[in-house]
Amino acid sequence: MSKGSPGPTPGFLVWRLANKWRVAVDRALAPLGLTHAQYSLVASLHGMQRAGERPSQRRLADHTGMEALYVSKLARSLEAAGLIERVRDPRDPRAVQLSLTEEGRTVTRRAIAVVQDLLQRLLEPLGGLDAERTRAFTAELTALLDVSLDPCAPSVREQTGTTTDETTQGATP
Repeated sequence: MSKGSPGPTPGFLVWRLANKWRVAVDRALAPLGLTHAQYSLVASLHGMQRAGERPSQRRLADHTGMEALYVSKLARSLEAAGLIERVRDPRDPRAVQLSLTEEGRTVTRRAIAVVQDLLQRLLEPLGGLDAERTRAFTAELTALLDVSLDPCAPSVREQTGTTTDETTQGATP
């Protein structure tokens, strides 16, 4: 807690909420053999593939906000489980492209349904997944995520000229 705040700081609450939700998603996905981090990767990959993309590990790392080395580690474990394929990019031999296998698509669709149900329950205090309060909450979180860690750098929206709706469109749940 800060000296000027009578209660928990926003940072502490965000940290607590992130941990609570990560644990809830880990538990919900355990029967499918996925962790929250693996889910974030396969669900993002699923959405990107549906949009016609075959992303590189670097592109997927940028999309999810995970470190590239962590995405590489997750991709290797998901490949060993038969859920994704990793192939060298023919245009760049240093890059590895990712795609879901048939089994990976099946597991991912099931996982997305599980997480959507969980999110509906977790967001019930705001009115549920499709509620106006949830949309406002999402916009606020997006604004916080757009703040650069480099104090001299402009935000993502300032750099790209996008709106909150554009930056959250197709985002991983």
